[in-house]
Amino acid sequence: MGNAIAILIAALGAVIMSIGTQMQSSGVAKTDKSIDEQAGTGGFSLRELLNLFRSKRWVIGTLLLGLSVVVQVTALSMAPIMVVQPIGIVALVLTTYLNAHLANLHIGRSVLTGVAMCMVGIGLFVIMAATIAVDHPVTDRRLIEVLLLLACVLVVFAIGFALFGRRMRAVVYIIGAGVLFAFVSTLAKLLVARVRDGNFEWLTLVTALALAVTAALGSWFVQNAHASGPPDLVMAGLTVIDPLVAVLIGMIVLEEATKAPLWMLAAFVITGAIGVGGVFVIARHHPQVRGLKRAEDRLKISPPPHS
Repeated sequence: MGNAIAILIAALGAVIMSIGTQMQSSGVAKTDKSIDEQAGTGGFSLRELLNLFRSKRWVIGTLLLGLSVVVQVTALSMAPIMVVQPIGIVALVLTTYLNAHLANLHIGRSVLTGVAMCMVGIGLFVIMAATIAVDHPVTDRRLIEVLLLLACVLVVFAIGFALFGRRMRAVVYIIGAGVLFAFVSTLAKLLVARVRDGNFEWLTLVTALALAVTAALGSWFVQNAHASGPPDLVMAGLTVIDPLVAVLIGMIVLEEATKAPLWMLAAFVITGAIGVGGVFVIARHHPQVRGLKRAEDRLKISPPPHS
């Protein structure tokens, strides 16, 4: 019964997330003046980031996303990560419909196939996870392992950004945002559990600090993703990459899948791969992404203006 209520709460959070993401994307599109000139580089200056606060749509969207996080954490406090986190896939369908309607886009069969792959892969994943996932006490060892894993991820991102910088494209920012927000969800669940158990010591404070830093960095990745890709592609990354990474943390570090038989572990891999494959199908065939790619190609082949 607890899992069922948590799933319903997570579904509500997904609806709020969908609306918030659409409004954020609209605010970014109106604020980022460099999208047409840089065609898909996703570069976002500090001044442009600060200008977002002048956009009412972006501010409202951000507040809605904050509310969706609160709702999501509430669901996570009631059930294992493996059960709750993948429910966000509901937001992908809603965002795809909203974006197509508001932008007057024709969503072709390929994009719909990608959405279906995400839905089927993650849907089957949730159904299986709900039958075997188990919550365990948050020990210091488990929490330290999550924090060390996060530190390794941040180092990898730092090296990647130092090497490639503004050449990073929408799909890279989307994957990065998904990975970071997976840690946000995991750390939020662990932090709530420790506070509930009365553990107010240095490790809890470190967890709170790591949560704040990761959420801020993940939000920056999301804004860059919005600046270089459509909202439904951004949502595809957040509702597929995020839950899969969070679930892996739940399975490996938090040991939520100790009761899973071997065949189910293989099924988790297959269904997860289907979901991730759907994200890349959307990224390849979405009309807005293809439009940006054509604009970039025109910039590359056009002769420089005469002085």
